[in-house]
Amino acid sequence: MLRIKKNDIVMVTSGKDKGKTGKVLFIARDLTRAAVSGINLVKKHMRKTQENQQGGVVQVERPVSLSNIMPFCKNCNRPVRVGISISKDKTKLRICKKCKQPL
Repeated sequence: MLRIKKNDIVMVTSGKDKGKTGKVLFIARDLTRAAVSGINLVKKHMRKTQENQQGGVVQVERPVSLSNIMPFCKNCNRPVRVGISISKDKTKLRICKKCKQPL
């Protein structure tokens, strides 16, 4: 079970965007990277096409390494480590190691 999933709120722990938070857009498991909204923005020069009538320079999010982001706990209001607990109906839940609340 991954400690970070799509639509999680995460905080960047190292790199040029250290301290910023954002929502996970997608996870590339084979590359162990995740794209986070508003983080690691790069400028991409887009050619004018039928789908993209405007063309020009756009900013896109590039994936960051999973080792550089941590899940953000709303209860603790800080980045936290993730633990796994098994509920009574035998399903796995990701919990905050600090406050023991589900993420």
